[in-house]
Amino acid sequence: MHDPVRSVSRTIWRHGGASEGLRAVPEETALAITYNGGTYAVMMGSPDNLHDFAIGFSLSEGVVKSAAEIQSFEAVEFDDGIELRMWLATDTAEGISARRRQIAGPTGCGLCGIDSIAEAIKPAAIVGPGRVFAPEQIMAAMQDIPSLQKINIETRAVHAAAFWTPARGIVALREDVGRHNALDKLAGALAQDQVDASEGMVLLTSRVSVEMVQKTAAIGASVMVSVSAPTALAIRMAEAANITLVAVARADGFEIFTHSHRVASGAGAQGNDHAHIDVA
Repeated sequence: MHDPVRSVSRTIWRHGGASEGLRAVPEETALAITYNGGTYAVMMGSPDNLHDFAIGFSLSEGVVKSAAEIQSFEAVEFDDGIELRMWLATDTAEGISARRRQIAGPTGCGLCGIDSIAEAIKPAAIVGPGRVFAPEQIMAAMQDIPSLQKINIETRAVHAAAFWTPARGIVALREDVGRHNALDKLAGALAQDQVDASEGMVLLTSRVSVEMVQKTAAIGASVMVSVSAPTALAIRMAEAANITLVAVARADGFEIFTHSHRVASGAGAQGNDHAHIDVA
């Protein structure tokens, strides 16, 4: 399988002079998603954690309702990309042809191939009540991310999506050159481990656009936190989906845009024992 990180030659120009050296950069490759032999979408992304990506993409797209509906998975490598082959039960696969995306998407495109406005801004799932988190927990959770981003430590060029709970800390973290892909990979990892998403927070290192809210709602998390600001449509979608949207998260604070009742001082007395951190 393709290596997610490559070493390339470069010329460095600094302090009025040039020098030669190597730099680690993230790989980017075409990922063709197929169901029962038919191509559904072609995305550009990082060639790692592909099983997680295939399952998470299938769940967030609404192709399947649970990971169990995917009867088999195979990643087949070609010279110009990787085909992610999934086989579904006949009744599950019947509606796919009508929704099949017919164009290739650029890196991490979350809405590539959607051919109607209604489908692009379809309402997100409405999440449950979830739980309340202390401001200190949110800031500590976000500070845990950088040291666990293996690919980004090497390249400084990929996004991360992580899931944090009070009892376990960072439960899983996934990286990709595309922010949507990273979140889909996280969704797949959580689904396979049967993690109760209502118990924690989705953490993002990227901008919060509407499809990131839709994917978080599909995961079932009631709180999402990002280092960057949200779009206006993302705020409206989070409000409608009953998601607490926290953004512009920094070491010294953050901003809450929707459903602020889930953030309260003194909440969450449980510690983080970090019993399991899945960053593979």
